[in-house]
Amino acid sequence: QVQLVESGGGLVQPGGSLRLSCAASGRTFSSRTMGWFRQGPGKEREFVAAVNWRSDTLYSDSVKGRFTISRDNAKRTVYLQMNSLKPEDTAVYHCARSRVDYATLRPDPRDYDYWGQGTQVTVSS
Repeated sequence: QVQLVESGGGLVQPGGSLRLSCAASGRTFSSRTMGWFRQGPGKEREFVAAVNWRSDTLYSDSVKGRFTISRDNAKRTVYLQMNSLKPEDTAVYHCARSRVDYATLRPDPRDYDYWGQGTQVTVSS
């Protein structure tokens, strides 16, 4: 059984930074694409970023240049460094694992099978 546990969320002022972590248990971590998604109040879930097995990355236009996704396969952890945060970044952030090995980078949540419970990020003064 795969479990994904996010951490690192919190309250931050506009312009501030946070680093989210997602720790994975179970098998087949290093060969899977890992993604971050978010869901703000009253909004649909949206893609944020993804990193594949060889650390290629993909970002949504709304976070490109401000967020950085990375992974540490030895620690079975994926990270999301978030800089220059804006109030519109307020959301619950979830990490997710791709359904197949060596998947291409995809923003569609249907391509992911396991999801974490999420961590709240609130950007407010």
